[in-house]
Amino acid sequence: MTQKDITFVADFLTEHFNEAPELYNRKGKYFNVERVGQYLKDEDDDLVSPPNTEGNQWFNFLKNSTHLKESPLLFPYYPEKSLHFVKRQMEGVIDQCLQKPADVIGKSVHQAVCMSLYKTSESGDSTPQLFKLPFLWNDKTSNIHYVLFTILENSISKIYILRRHTDTSRSVSNGILAVEFGNFLNNSISDSSDSRCYSCLDAHFYDDETVTVVLKESVEQEGKERVLAQLPLS
Repeated sequence: MTQKDITFVADFLTEHFNEAPELYNRKGKYFNVERVGQYLKDEDDDLVSPPNTEGNQWFNFLKNSTHLKESPLLFPYYPEKSLHFVKRQMEGVIDQCLQKPADVIGKSVHQAVCMSLYKTSESGDSTPQLFKLPFLWNDKTSNIHYVLFTILENSISKIYILRRHTDTSRSVSNGILAVEFGNFLNNSISDSSDSRCYSCLDAHFYDDETVTVVLKESVEQEGKERVLAQLPLS
């Protein structure tokens, strides 16, 4: 707290909590807290004792600022109203701000394409999370939107790349493809196919032409290798 805050509290206590021994035995309140309570009343009436804004640094700053004085970005101040009134005013403004974008975005969004990625059992069991690690990338040069993801069931060594043109009326070749890592890091053809199988831990676009992937060795053994690979999108 600043010294100004402490002085303000001290002045308030001095003004409203003066000792009144003759009132100590009387039931009910014997000091005035109306200046505090008036801010908390859920009413639209004006405050009984409006605050004195003279010398307020924020008001002086606004008053002397040509650009901020009439700025629509600043929420208006109601020195005569309670906090409940101000809260309702602010909620109304926020709702109004959010309603228009919600309407516009809602009407502009539509399904461009539908692809079946996997099927789950229709039993009552909770469906496991199969869709993992979605990463979005927008290539502004080619106007193509990419989604990187993996599907855990039966394809742990694959990463999928889905791409769509930002203009939904246009299509791109190979709209979805899978890159399988498998055992491509084997040192020789004599290595067994299961000895060095890799799965993808994470994947992000490094730039418009390169994908960075973190791979781990799938074999359950101590000291499993981790590989950071840069893959050209081409």
